Amino acid sequence: MLRATPTGRKTYAFEGRLNGATVRIGIGTAADWSLDAARKRAAELKQQVDGGQDPRELERQKLAAADAKKLADVAQVEAERLADMAVGEVWSAYLAERRPHWGERHYADHLKMAKAGGDVAKRGVKIPDSGERPKTVPGPIYALLNMPLRDLTPARVEAWAAEQAKTRPTYARLCWRCLKVFLNWCAEHPEYSRLLATANPAKTKKTREVLGKPAVKDDALQREQLTAWFDVVGKISNPVIAAYLQTLLLTGARPGEVLSLRWDDLNTQWKGMTIRDKVEGERVIPLTPYVAHILAGLPRRNEWVFSSTRALSLDPASIERRKAKHVRKGSVAPTGELVQASVSGHLTDPSSAHRCACAAAGLEGLTLHGLRRSFASLTEWLEIPSGVVAQIQGHKPSATAEKHYKRRPLDLLRMHHERIEGWILEQAGVRFDPAAHASRLHVVG
Repeated sequence: MLRATPTGRKTYAFEGRLNGATVRIGIGTAADWSLDAARKRAAELKQQVDGGQDPRELERQKLAAADAKKLADVAQVEAERLADMAVGEVWSAYLAERRPHWGERHYADHLKMAKAGGDVAKRGVKIPDSGERPKTVPGPIYALLNMPLRDLTPARVEAWAAEQAKTRPTYARLCWRCLKVFLNWCAEHPEYSRLLATANPAKTKKTREVLGKPAVKDDALQREQLTAWFDVVGKISNPVIAAYLQTLLLTGARPGEVLSLRWDDLNTQWKGMTIRDKVEGERVIPLTPYVAHILAGLPRRNEWVFSSTRALSLDPASIERRKAKHVRKGSVAPTGELVQASVSGHLTDPSSAHRCACAAAGLEGLTLHGLRRSFASLTEWLEIPSGVVAQIQGHKPSATAEKHYKRRPLDLLRMHHERIEGWILEQAGVRFDPAAHASRLHVVG
């Protein structure tokens, strides 16, 4: 039939009876449909109704089938994309998701593992013929980034481990552990888990055997070496680095925990120091007299206790001046690292100065973490309770009583900690009278 609306618009419509009910279906306007086409469509609809089928339901099924096909096509395209996805793409997604749960150093370590290399090294002996510095080598993980994730089989990981173990077994073991964590993360995500050859291709006995077992680290200061160490550290030209190294030894904290120390973390009223702890989130340890004394002598350039003058000067104009300086010298300015330093605002790599100082004192091989190990070892001379040392250093409780019953207040920790500090200074020949050098730390408004 041809219907006319109150506005004068004419449309074709079909009307029939299905199961005792009237079925009315619009066909189209007279402007869009010719009479013959409308009659043909009406005949199709009548045939469906006479056959006991509802044309409206048939149309819904047709649209649903079309939508399902579109979804299937999209899923097929996505499946093909995922099937060809490289390890590097998944690695980037992994880092982006996990970054909020990681510290700055842990995230930077993952970036370093996957660096392409090829940059001009900041340190190292220049090449004799060209006079240029050598190029940095790619990170161990970089060798796996360009291959499809589905091809990361146990055999491929074993071959990668064997190659890396030839030149840098220690670093390769660290990267292997991070690779296993990454693949565990992939196994928890359906879109990636189906691409894995096994539950975790990096967990194989052969890979572990190829990389070998790490040697037990035993670098630590002996009692008789304290005098030499304090002597050379006190002669470091940068007072911030000198104070950082002494604080590291006298608190037994992790190197990164001390680097991230802010002025707000020092409680001068209750003589406490808040440490950002990777185990408990944060812990409060005593602010001992000598540590308070050397920290009071540091400049307050920004929020960081161990601030960096290099970092503070890196505004855009300073970066351009540094780049020009490198160009004049014929080298490449590490612009990205300069910007990173300007963002951090504190010391980033005091280990170089420490290595030089240790070499001068005949203490080669002593690392920053070795100073933490030294603190724990030296307390044995005083027979300090192991639980006290663990609480100061931020170790997990190792016994039921330590975990559930003993809660040592700051005053009790201070009694032991000040005794440790005084003994270390005495053995090192450092003359310090706490009463004569009352802390000059104070709250800055």
